Amino acid sequence: MIVLRSLGFTLWLYLSMPLFAVGLSPALLGPHRYAMGVIKLWARFVLFGLRWIADVRVEFRGLEHRPVGQALIAGKHQGMLDVVVPFALLDDPCIVMKKELRPLPFFGWFAWKTKMIAVDRSAHAKALKDMVKQARARRDEGRQIVIFPEGTRKPPGAEPDYKPGIAALYRDLDCPCWPLATNSGVHWPAHGFIRRPGVVVFEFLPPIPPGLKRAEFMTELQTRLEAASTALLTPSA
Repeated sequence: MIVLRSLGFTLWLYLSMPLFAVGLSPALLGPHRYAMGVIKLWARFVLFGLRWIADVRVEFRGLEHRPVGQALIAGKHQGMLDVVVPFALLDDPCIVMKKELRPLPFFGWFAWKTKMIAVDRSAHAKALKDMVKQARARRDEGRQIVIFPEGTRKPPGAEPDYKPGIAALYRDLDCPCWPLATNSGVHWPAHGFIRRPGVVVFEFLPPIPPGLKRAEFMTELQTRLEAASTALLTPSA
């Protein structure tokens, strides 16, 4: 049954991409909010299918800490769902993404229109400067910048490996940083098509105030984000 449900949801997911991107492509000719509206509608469509086809429910916690207006959000990254959820959860999210994704049909069109932050990770120091420059512009537009500090998906419980990008954004933007914990990889793993029934939790933690030294900030972020995400792995979480 899990295999059949997972196959059904996989079809739902991958057919939805061209359906929304092509069917609602006229939104690309309008203002930013039209294209963002399409992405947000698609995100809710994905969550609906996840719940009713794959029997995976998504629960949001810590909403009293959810930022409004310009913000920097550091999310635990365990799978594709972590990229979908911000569009169902935030007002005007801006994801820090790999530049290689920008040319992709459908996805790349809307990423370009909504000014997602594309980073060429092979460029190293130049990429860091370019990311900060783009983030500053998106912040000034009042958007919520979402970055995954580890830079890539990690299975639940894996040893963390936080990259310097989040520290650069925290220092340059001079704003609080909201950690976003999750257990998404338990039910929607980074690899394979199996979706395991249960409850995926996304939990906003209290923001880390601006002004901390780099080492202090990185320790605080990793300690809090890892502890909260690990706690969500227990069945009673």
